[in-house]
Amino acid sequence: MTPDEVQALFMQGGDYAFARWGRPIAPVVFGVEDTTLDVVREAIFAVAALAGQDVEEIDAELGANLMLFFLRDWDELTGVPDLDRLIPGLDAVVARLKAADAVQYRAFRHDRRGAIKAAFQFVRMARGMQDLPADTVALSQAVQMILTWGEGAFAQASPLARDPASGAAVLRPEIADLIRAAYDPVMPVAASDPAHALRLFARMTR
Repeated sequence: MTPDEVQALFMQGGDYAFARWGRPIAPVVFGVEDTTLDVVREAIFAVAALAGQDVEEIDAELGANLMLFFLRDWDELTGVPDLDRLIPGLDAVVARLKAADAVQYRAFRHDRRGAIKAAFQFVRMARGMQDLPADTVALSQAVQMILTWGEGAFAQASPLARDPASGAAVLRPEIADLIRAAYDPVMPVAASDPAHALRLFARMTR
C-alpha cells in the first residue's frame, strides 16, 4: 500500500477526513438470531482488540454508542422508535437508500476533538448480502466502524481475505497494519490534513 492509497481511504467529497474512536465501544446489535449475534460481537471484539480499543457493555453518556441494524427492507427503519432522533432527516435518508438500491449505510457522531463518539450502521440483507457467510458480513461491518473510512474505501477491493487453511474471513494484512497505525497513541484522534496519511504510512512500514 502506497501513501496515496492510504490517503484515498479517508477521502470524503474531495476532503481528507479521518477519525478514530475516542472512548470505549459499547455495541448493540438488532435484527439477528442469537448465533449470529455471537459472530457479530466476536468480530467487533477482534477488530477493537487489534486497535487496542476497549469494548464495554454500557457507555456512561449514551448507553450504547455503536448500533448495528440488520434488515431486509429500508422501510423497516421508519418503524424503529426514536430512530429519527439519532438519524436526522430519517425519511429522506430512507428514500435515498431505496432509490440507490443500497445495501449499507453508516453515520458517525463526533466529540469536540473530532473523535468518534457514536456510530450507527445499517445493513440490508439483499443483493447477495444474505448469501455471504455470517463471519464475512460481521468482520466487514466491524472493520468499517473502527475508523471513518472514505466514501470510496473498499469499493474496488474488500478489506477482507479468506484464510486458505480454515476458510475463515480475515483482515488483509495491510488493512490490519493501517488500523494499528491509526490507533497509535501518538497519533491524533481526528485529522483533516492529508499529510496525516503519510504519518499512518510511516507507522505501517516500521
